[in-house]
Amino acid sequence: MVSHPGPLQLGVMNTDSQPDVLAEPSVDSARTLARFYAVIPAGGVGTRLWPLSRAAAPKFLHDLTGSGSTLLRATYDRLRPLSGERILVVTGQAHSQAVGRQLPEVADADLILESEPKDSAAAIGLAAAILYQRDPDIIMGSFAADHVISPDTAFRDAVREAIFTAATGKIVTIGIKPTHPSTGFGYVRTGAPLAIAGAPSAHAVVEFVEKPSEEVALAYLASGDYNWNAGMFVAPVALMLKHLSANEPELFAGLTEIAQAWDTPARQEVTARIWPTLPKIAIDYAVAEPAADAGDVAVIPGTFSWDDVGDFAAIGRLNSANEVDDVTVVGEGARVFTDSASGVVVTDTKRVIALIGIKDVVIVDTPDALLVTTTEHAQRVKSAVDRLKASGDTDVL
Repeated sequence: MVSHPGPLQLGVMNTDSQPDVLAEPSVDSARTLARFYAVIPAGGVGTRLWPLSRAAAPKFLHDLTGSGSTLLRATYDRLRPLSGERILVVTGQAHSQAVGRQLPEVADADLILESEPKDSAAAIGLAAAILYQRDPDIIMGSFAADHVISPDTAFRDAVREAIFTAATGKIVTIGIKPTHPSTGFGYVRTGAPLAIAGAPSAHAVVEFVEKPSEEVALAYLASGDYNWNAGMFVAPVALMLKHLSANEPELFAGLTEIAQAWDTPARQEVTARIWPTLPKIAIDYAVAEPAADAGDVAVIPGTFSWDDVGDFAAIGRLNSANEVDDVTVVGEGARVFTDSASGVVVTDTKRVIALIGIKDVVIVDTPDALLVTTTEHAQRVKSAVDRLKASGDTDVL
């Protein structure tokens, strides 16, 4: 029998990010990079990580990798060498205090609080509209708060290429080279290479495609022409808003009205009046796909590892260093005993958990809810959350 403790904490290690070691940029390159602002959408509940991730404490507020940093803090620190303090965070009002504690550097004017979720086009579009009001020449980059990326240096290399590509008048997505025929991700079909100084790996985008069947995904991998769509976009704010205006004029008008009031005393009143009326639509449908059809989208293939931490099997992969006897254990002071077992245990209690003769199990133990499933069925946790919501058991959600 083996017992094993591991980290699970809502706290954060706030360390200063060190700039990457690079050759001295040219004056023009430096000016282009100085136009860059980062936007971090920190939304969603992460229902596939219930009962660890909940409405009041979604997954981006947790340290799910044992690094000592929450996913949100790690995202901020990853971007800071590129953008400095030029970072906007978009999150729900319910998370404002937690986000403020984890990112005390973010000024009030750079913290965009949603009174209710309106999907990614409204969140990213409002950030673009606010930045446009401040300086229409800004190039923005949108990077979700709940992704795990390594190494950071390779990520920043890709973002730099995306910035130089965006400066030529493109909306740029950073694609992820597929490692398996995933049916859970959308794909980006890569076209001809683009001759852009500072961006040797830039290619045109032919189209965005929806989540495929396994047979189609296998064909995508075999062709080598497809990357996963990780939802990372870098673009001139003016170009983002141009496509948003053309495709979603009602949303564009509302966001523009809020943005015009944002840095004035009228911010709260205008936002409270307009935000609830905005339509819900994803940024892919509102901007990315129509822009690709118009030939305005490019892709930078990412060479870094990427995980969207979509289920507890992912937590097992990301914490493999905490594995003992084929069981990955995540949790500060965890009391787990194993004998001929394999799987993942995530615990937020001091309860003793014993696994004997059981394979590929997933156990998530919290003070008021217990999840037991397998790594094969980890993606189905969302359906349990939907059933609990329908039955009125919202106190555990």
